[in-house]
Amino acid sequence: MLETSARLLKLLSLLQSPRDWSGADLAAELGVGVRTVRRDVDKLRNLGYPVDAVPGVAGYRLGAGAALPPLLLDDDEAVAVAIGLRAAATGSVAGIEESSVRALTKLEQVLPSRLRHRVKLLQAIAVMPSGGAAVQPEVLLAVAEACRDRQRLRFDYRSHDGTAGRRTTEPHRMVHTGRRWYLVAWDLDRDDWRTFRLDRLEPRIPTGPRFTAREVPDLDATARGVASGGYRYQARFIIEAPVEVIADRLAPSVATVTPIDARTTQVDTGSNSLDELALHIGLLGHPFQIQSPPELVAHIRELTTRLAAAVPAD
Repeated sequence: MLETSARLLKLLSLLQSPRDWSGADLAAELGVGVRTVRRDVDKLRNLGYPVDAVPGVAGYRLGAGAALPPLLLDDDEAVAVAIGLRAAATGSVAGIEESSVRALTKLEQVLPSRLRHRVKLLQAIAVMPSGGAAVQPEVLLAVAEACRDRQRLRFDYRSHDGTAGRRTTEPHRMVHTGRRWYLVAWDLDRDDWRTFRLDRLEPRIPTGPRFTAREVPDLDATARGVASGGYRYQARFIIEAPVEVIADRLAPSVATVTPIDARTTQVDTGSNSLDELALHIGLLGHPFQIQSPPELVAHIRELTTRLAAAVPAD
């Protein structure tokens, strides 16, 4: 039988799993009687842990309290939290960089030596700043809550050219590409799936009524929306190279690649700059054709003339 202190720690660890526990199940896990479980639950409550009774059954769950009690993490969970905190310090969410560093420092101080060594190894990984516009934490939380609760989300939105408008959506999921946060949602005004950059979005509170979730768009459609949606120019290229070669060079958050045949690939992407589109595809090192937009065709003709004029004649 476990000593009282060790038993309390194990009980707390069990209650932190996302499920309801009956008194009998907890007693079996701890190797004690149900009455002992009740006494141990009372001890946890006296220590500040909000252990709630489950209505209808003799069971328990760990609830939310007025203060944040200590958490028990296993080895893999502790390392995962450390990785997440280190990534959060890069600034993709505004205002949490310093808090992330403080939390990581506290975590490292209480880790056992074997885990502290593993987490210290992460310092050799250079996490570059995202370079994208930061999202306010309250925006991130409001959109996440609407996605979770399946509630319509109304928001003011600034397009790439600065035009402001109001949108009403059925939010589905958020996507983080490493540089930016996006919302994938059903746009009720346009009757279609759309992607929205969270740094251009200002939620209107309260949210709308609950909705029945629609059929989820496939991953390719979602990736295509993130890769090209929200940009001034949406471009399509035909590249003379196998799809596996192009997919190795272009991340899903940058472009959607689709095989046409064994030697040819279609690439859909987007940018606010025609120069960026031309440079990005040109540096792949494979012959390509521009399918759209027409502005890019004219721009590359002009760019080709300018570059050719810069080369000294033989």
